[in-house]
Amino acid sequence: MMIAKKSIKLIIALFCVLITSVTFADTDKSHQEDQKGNTIDTPSEIKEYIQHHLKDSHDFHLFTNNKTGKHWSMPLPVIVWTSNGLKVFMSSEFHHDDNGQVIVEKGDTRLVKLHSKIYELDNGATTVAFDDSHHPTNAHKVLDFSITKSVFGMLLAGLLMILGFGSLAKGYKKGKNIPTGIGRVLEPLVIYVRDDIAKPNIGEKKYRKFMGFLLTVFFFIWILNLLGLTPLGFNVTGQIAVTVCLAIFTAVIYLFSGSKDFWMHTLWMPGVPVILRPVLAVIELVGFVLIKPFSLLVRLFANMTAGHFVVMSLIALMITMKEAFGPVASTGMSLVLALFISVIEILVAFLQAFIFTMLSSLFIGMAVEEHDHH
Repeated sequence: MMIAKKSIKLIIALFCVLITSVTFADTDKSHQEDQKGNTIDTPSEIKEYIQHHLKDSHDFHLFTNNKTGKHWSMPLPVIVWTSNGLKVFMSSEFHHDDNGQVIVEKGDTRLVKLHSKIYELDNGATTVAFDDSHHPTNAHKVLDFSITKSVFGMLLAGLLMILGFGSLAKGYKKGKNIPTGIGRVLEPLVIYVRDDIAKPNIGEKKYRKFMGFLLTVFFFIWILNLLGLTPLGFNVTGQIAVTVCLAIFTAVIYLFSGSKDFWMHTLWMPGVPVILRPVLAVIELVGFVLIKPFSLLVRLFANMTAGHFVVMSLIALMITMKEAFGPVASTGMSLVLALFISVIEILVAFLQAFIFTMLSSLFIGMAVEEHDHH
C-alpha cells in the first residue's frame, strides 16, 4: 500500500514538472507579426478554436502570447515511419505550425505538419504545393505512431488504474476486510458493477468470466471522461477511433462467446415460418455485427463531444455577448453557465461509463444465454 501511494505521488510530481516545464516555440518573424494582436473574437474564429480543441494534437498547447507570438506548451514525442525508416523527435520542432510551412529535416527526410497530420515531402521538394482543395500534391502521409495528447491520456488512465487496483488487490491479499486509501473509492464501484450490471445481465453462473473486461471498460471510460474536464484539454472519448476500438472489443467478446443456442436462434430462428428464417437471420446478424457496436461507439462519441462543445461555447459567451451586455455581465453569465454545465458533465462522465458498460454486459448476456428447450 505504501509503495502504491509513493508511486502515485511520484507520478503526480512528474506530471506537474512536465506541465510547468513548458517550452517556448519561436515561430518565424512574419508569423510572429501575424500573431500580434490576433485575438479570437469573431464567431468563425471561436468555432475554429473549439474544433481545434476537440481534435487530437501532438502537444499540449497552454496559451499564446499574442504580443510576442510565442507559444507555451508541453511537447510530446513524434514517432513516424517514413520512406527512410523510423524518425523520432519532439513536436516542438514544428514550432506550432499546422499549415505545412515549417519543415523538419531528419537526414534526407523532410516532414511537415498539416491539419494535425504529418506529411513527408517528396524527393527534391522544399515547400508544400497545394491543389485547389488545399490538399498537398507533393507530399504523402506517414505512418504515425506518435504519443499524441489522446495517447498520453490513455496511458495515464491505464497507469492510474494499475496503481489503484494494485493497491486494492494488495490490501485483499493481506486480509484487510476494509480497504484503505483509494481502495475505499474503488471497492463500492467494483461491487456496483458486479451486482447491478454484470449479474443481472449476464447471469450468476457466467458473469465472472467477463468481469475483468467490464471493470476495465467502466473505469477506463470514467477516468478518461474526468480527465476531459481538466484544463489540459483531453478529449479522448470524443475521438471516434477510441470509441470504435472499444465497441469492437465488445463485439468480438460477445460474438466469440456466443452459445450454441444464441447462434441457432440467430441463424435459424425457431417458431417462425421457414421462408422468413433466412431474412430474419440476415437482420439478426446485421444487428449483432454492425448496429449494436455502432450504437455503442456513436453514443459515447457524440455525448462527450457535445459536452466539450457546449462548455467551450458557453465560455465564448464572454466574447460574443460583450457588446450587447458589457464585459462584466457577459463574463459573469459565461462563468455561471459554464460552471453549471461543468458540474453536470461530472455526472455525465460517470453516466456514459455506466451506459457503455451496461449495454456491453447486456449484449454479452444475450449471447451467452441458454434457452430452455421444451
